Amino acid sequence: MSIKVGVVGSGFVGSTAAYALVMEGIGREIVLVDQNAIRARAEAADIQHAVPFAHPMQVSAGDYPDLKGSQVVIVAAGVSQKPGETRLQLLERNAAVFGSVIPAILTHASQAVLVIATNPVDVMTHVAAHYARGFGVPFTRVIGSGTTLDTARLRTLVGTHFGVDARHVHAHVVGEHGDSEVLTWSLATIGGITLDEFAKVSRREFDESVRHRIDHDVRRAAYTIIEGKGATYYGVGAALARIVDVIVHDQRSILTVCAAVDDFEGRGPVTLSLPSIVGGDGLLARLPLVLTAAEQAALDASAAVIRQAIESLQGRL
Repeated sequence: MSIKVGVVGSGFVGSTAAYALVMEGIGREIVLVDQNAIRARAEAADIQHAVPFAHPMQVSAGDYPDLKGSQVVIVAAGVSQKPGETRLQLLERNAAVFGSVIPAILTHASQAVLVIATNPVDVMTHVAAHYARGFGVPFTRVIGSGTTLDTARLRTLVGTHFGVDARHVHAHVVGEHGDSEVLTWSLATIGGITLDEFAKVSRREFDESVRHRIDHDVRRAAYTIIEGKGATYYGVGAALARIVDVIVHDQRSILTVCAAVDDFEGRGPVTLSLPSIVGGDGLLARLPLVLTAAEQAALDASAAVIRQAIESLQGRL
């Protein structure tokens, strides 16, 4: 069966995700949809010209009816984050966009798994799931990129500090994809041992000051990049390609995607990132976290930030 992937929103994030799909050979057909049809056609043509240097694939621009048959649709539609603007400040501007975009996608690609990339991604995933429910689509088929990129940033910085391949660092960032995210230091390992133990083996310093520096660099990464070049797209584009790969090939990998939780810690519904098993049908299961008291309190606070933002939209959904 030919694997078809839709990308709605052909700005920096959507087009970079499509490019990453081509470079990794994920799928057989990619369709770019954008309100700016000229931009979509230009991006599709530019990416198609890279195919001879990568993997056989058809990249084209189209409209919502052309999404029919897509296994996955990446949703990157919306306005971008401005320098100094928090992700949550994007909320009202992007929530309105989804009121038309999500129904348009599901009218033609009702069986697709939706992968949300639009910021603030936790809230936008919640909004997308709300509109998808009207088409009989369960929340498990509406997942956001969440803290997948934040987790990659953490693993990269820890790996760099210890001089180890980041792929062997197992550590998660959970909660909000944003200022209140939580780095789960207590669960982090390299080669199956804790970071404190690995520090002894590798003879590398790993104290509170190192943790603080890494925490700061992970938490402030997007702001630093946006200040320097206006937007982030390479890292998240690669993260989106990885999520799509896991879905279309039913790899059942563990990713820190975000999805709706009916009752998180007894405080009601919220959409946030937790380590989850992802496969062909989207979210398959969430993994329980055994956190320290301080980490759990931070995660509860992060959930409260997202919940407050979601509640501010209740009258608009």
